[in-house]
Amino acid sequence: MELIITEKDNAARRIAEILSGEPFDTERRAGVNVYRWGGTRCIGLSGHVVGVDFPPEYDDWRDVEPVELIDAPVQKRETQENIVRALRLLARKADRVVVATDYDREGELIGKEAYELVREANEDVPVDRVRFSSITKREVTDAFENPDDIDFDLAAAGEARQVIDLVWGAALTRFLSLSARQLGDDFISVGRVQGPTLKLIVDREREIQAFDPEDYWELFADLLKRQGGDGDGDDEVGAEFEAQYFYEAEDGTEAERVWDEATAEAVYEVLEGAESATVDSVRRRNRTDEPPAPFNTTQFIRAASSLGYSAQRAMSMAEDLYTAGFITYPRTDNTVYPEDLDERELLEAFSGTRQFGEDADALLDLEELTPTEGDEETTDHPPIHPTGELPSASEISEDEWEVFELVVRRFFATVAEDAEWEHLRVVTEVAADGGAGPNDGPLSLKSNGKRLVEEGYHAVYPYFSTNESFVPDVSEGEELGVTDTRFEAKQTQPPRRYGQSRLIETMEDMGIGTKATRHDVIQKLYDRGYIESDPPRPTKLAEAVVEASETFADRIVSDEMTAQLEADMQAIAAGEKGYEEVTRESREILETVFDGLTESSDEVGDMLQKSLKADKRLGPCPDCGEDLLVRKSRHGSYFVGCDGYPDCTYTLPLPSTGKPLILEEECEEHGLSHVKMLAGRKTFVHGCPQCKADEADEEEDEVIGVCPECGEAEGGELAIKRLRSGSRLVGCTRYPDCDYSLPLPRRGEIEITDETCEEHDLPHLVVHSGDEPWELGCPICNYREYQARENGSELEAIQGIGEKTAEKLKEAGVEDVESLKDSEPDDLAAEVEGVGADTVRDWQAKAD
Repeated sequence: MELIITEKDNAARRIAEILSGEPFDTERRAGVNVYRWGGTRCIGLSGHVVGVDFPPEYDDWRDVEPVELIDAPVQKRETQENIVRALRLLARKADRVVVATDYDREGELIGKEAYELVREANEDVPVDRVRFSSITKREVTDAFENPDDIDFDLAAAGEARQVIDLVWGAALTRFLSLSARQLGDDFISVGRVQGPTLKLIVDREREIQAFDPEDYWELFADLLKRQGGDGDGDDEVGAEFEAQYFYEAEDGTEAERVWDEATAEAVYEVLEGAESATVDSVRRRNRTDEPPAPFNTTQFIRAASSLGYSAQRAMSMAEDLYTAGFITYPRTDNTVYPEDLDERELLEAFSGTRQFGEDADALLDLEELTPTEGDEETTDHPPIHPTGELPSASEISEDEWEVFELVVRRFFATVAEDAEWEHLRVVTEVAADGGAGPNDGPLSLKSNGKRLVEEGYHAVYPYFSTNESFVPDVSEGEELGVTDTRFEAKQTQPPRRYGQSRLIETMEDMGIGTKATRHDVIQKLYDRGYIESDPPRPTKLAEAVVEASETFADRIVSDEMTAQLEADMQAIAAGEKGYEEVTRESREILETVFDGLTESSDEVGDMLQKSLKADKRLGPCPDCGEDLLVRKSRHGSYFVGCDGYPDCTYTLPLPSTGKPLILEEECEEHGLSHVKMLAGRKTFVHGCPQCKADEADEEEDEVIGVCPECGEAEGGELAIKRLRSGSRLVGCTRYPDCDYSLPLPRRGEIEITDETCEEHDLPHLVVHSGDEPWELGCPICNYREYQARENGSELEAIQGIGEKTAEKLKEAGVEDVESLKDSEPDDLAAEVEGVGADTVRDWQAKAD
């Protein structure tokens, strides 16, 4: 038997489709999908199925000093026991094993882990390695016809990264958490790459906070090309355009900003009184606009961010598209297509398609296709480009299609022709007796127009701006009318926060992280409460961690050290350094870090504790003046409480949905920061908690009918209520004696209609929010329908299981996902009409 091992289940399925050449079967081993055809079995891992960790005796944070972890032994532990068990079962019967994990450092390590598990079960079986950059028939077939060996040096580099990250992360995390007395779920985490990345964000925030704005003024005039001017066509008669005042600065450059208000007012007075301006110079030039270079990982993330996708989301979709065989491997530094890529053949794959056919045909009509090249050329993977296979609408989501189209059109752009712009610069003068501006003589105004003469690559790549600015044809000496003037007071602005794509570019420039890890590092900073919002803004905890590191152990946030470790890992991959040497040097560096930290544990703890409180501060308590803080109850819900507790018991409720994020915006009336509730797609801005509570106190309940629980016996009524937490509901007027309630949407104006529910004698409700009103109907019927959807949602969340199929499964005793996963596919298929055993196995894989 031949055993093929891939990195993920969907990759195993895709390779089975390619290599089987016929329908293949799916069987379950130890609860894991195995794809079978002929004498071949193909199994997908789940990334790393073996992880590195310390022995159990190092698990207790209170009994083990953080510094002890530096020299602690590291051992491997199985993290996906069912997959490991299935792999061993298959390996025992294999007479050949092929490792087909991803072709990069991490993929090679995953392959080596699989190799070691195979060797434990079968010492003598030959093990080959295949590598490909796209999961397409041609590349996969070619790879399996030309197998290679596992690159143990490349795998060792990945393993060194694992161990170094474990030791640094665990030792520093425990030290900071214990110093700040933050244990349990609220521990303070830091790592080797996160530290320097966090410092980048914090340093930018320091620049913003230290920025001292300066006042300046800019002046504009609207000019009119008068009838009878020198233009040849009637279309330019009466053409109006904008011009901006400028002058020659002391360094000889053009300047638009006037730094003295009196001078700006004097210039404005002259412009406002002017009736005409004389054209002093006209300059035309053409500019070639070259197409962009092919996508590497960083530039792909940057382009995807312009479509609104975070770095993590963009890479997740790109990996799915790669696994499905639609694009090449998305983790690459390369920006030069390989010589064996036939650009014309790849274009022909899109010819005749509805979405891309017209553009592909236009490019195929070009006499010569000369792709652009970037600065980076590597030999492991090509730049990211489409494979030529077009997904159907049912195969990928709308978001994935948008990313796929971006990749396709980027490839189109790289083989398209240059664009051509025509620029027109017109300088006019307004007479100023005695001078008014910084320079003597007349006042100068400039107008810059541009138009796209040759569309070039923009015709196939609509992601760059092609906005034109109009300036009419004029001649030197021509008199233009002055129709309006503007005087704008402005201030210099601080540097902008890093957007995620710009942050990744900066990390790349500084050697922080790798193409495969940078987007994950940013996501971890979000997950661990160090940054919030987008562009990322550091929390007070982040600022304290960076400040403490700079003060007591600056290597924690040193980009030089991280870049050196990355270089060392590349040296391991190249066979120039050994795994033991690099990990030993890293431990030695960490020992010097702890020399500074251990002596300052109390100071570090104080800094972190103050920052943790600052991150929760909303503003002053109206009762005692102490700080109001976001707190968490013993039941896990959030509320606002006074830091003066127990002397002051002032509280405010917060919504029950989501995790609170304190915003920069502040309530003018109460001086409290606004709050945003983070709840995935249901994220919303709550606003000022005091305002929400006051609004609820002032709003009268609106009775709509009789309470079905206590109406007959006690006279209870149902009313629309607004809670102090900002939520709304339909509840009994006898609360708390009767707690009957029904949820209502938080936003929108609720209209009580004349239409009445026959079953419950309650009016139908309509919610007005956005463009289309939501006809909620009877609140009891609406909630009943919601519960029915929720009750079926667990099974229906699995792709391929709809409402009717879920009902059939329940009739067969499968009530939830767990019972589905525990079912024997053949037995379940026999009980459920129209469902085959392979379909059940597919559902079980998706449930995993």
